[in-house]
Amino acid sequence: MIKKGECRVDAKSLFSVEEKNAIVTGAAQGLGKEIALVLAEAGANVALVDINEQEAREVAKVLENMGRKALVVKVDVSQAKEVEKMVKEVKDSLGRIDILINNAAAFRSVPAEQISLEEWYKTIDDNLTSVFLCCQAVGKEMIKQMKGVIINLSSIAGTIIVRPQVQSHYHIAKSGIDALTRALAVEWAKYNIRVNAIAPGYMKTPPVEKMMKVYENKWLDLIPQRRIAEASEIRGPVLFLASDASSYITGTVLMVDGGYTIW
Repeated sequence: MIKKGECRVDAKSLFSVEEKNAIVTGAAQGLGKEIALVLAEAGANVALVDINEQEAREVAKVLENMGRKALVVKVDVSQAKEVEKMVKEVKDSLGRIDILINNAAAFRSVPAEQISLEEWYKTIDDNLTSVFLCCQAVGKEMIKQMKGVIINLSSIAGTIIVRPQVQSHYHIAKSGIDALTRALAVEWAKYNIRVNAIAPGYMKTPPVEKMMKVYENKWLDLIPQRRIAEASEIRGPVLFLASDASSYITGTVLMVDGGYTIW
């Protein structure tokens, strides 16, 4: 944090998360893996939270080779008891929790008239309830220590209706993340906890790459930059919001979409 009276900080320090402890959900692949890597490269120890324990362990090896502490925790983040257990395990292993990145998500394309109640609940739980549970459990610890950073991975689908795929339940979940981010930013500012969200557009993660076979040309027509982003392009925005470079930013939803939402 920039202290009163200070007017400048060197760039390296500004973007450093040296000796911070971070939790990244959905860390085994895709954006979560890139997020874990960039935080470790910038100095953080990382708890890799994922249902896929084996792939998470492969990421952990890379982090440990950097000289960072890496903890793998197998968790279904839509289950409150598992989340609470995860937070205790991270605290016991790493100590304080400085950064929480809620990245775990799942999306399916289903016409609204065909969405079953089971599908509705699962999508809301996987994408929204999970974020709330992690924010709540980690937030309690950050309140005690009077400091913390939370970054929620939302989507452009939280702000606009994407096309041509249809996914009304996913839109609802992601717009809920945006609202939750703003609400927590207001409630927890007094505890020196910053809460922001990142809303990616189309980035080359395993689920998106599968959909690209069908939708890529149609998506490109809607993106001013005329390309699908590499997964690694999430690194800069995450490090910006996780570090003191964004010390006066809270409650914002940062679009990382190649201009998609400008239209």
